[in-house]
Amino acid sequence: MTDAGDVVLALLADRAEAATICPSEVARRLAADDGAAWRDMMPAVHAAVDRLVREDRIRLSWKGRGMPGRHGPYRIGRPPVMP
Repeated sequence: MTDAGDVVLALLADRAEAATICPSEVARRLAADDGAAWRDMMPAVHAAVDRLVREDRIRLSWKGRGMPGRHGPYRIGRPPVMP
């Protein structure tokens, strides 16, 4: 099975720098690769997102507001670029 964290980073790499992705996009990609139902992939997506947030490799937001961690609905984006 493909690693959910790798899928998160690959989907972000294919988008504009300020764009975000939905966790369900990651789950749908994983499910397509695995032949599973996408909702069954959400625990793996959430675990990968938690790890990537801890590693400062992604940021989370909802309706344009940053989130320190995953709770409720959220979007996944690249971390801010430091000057």
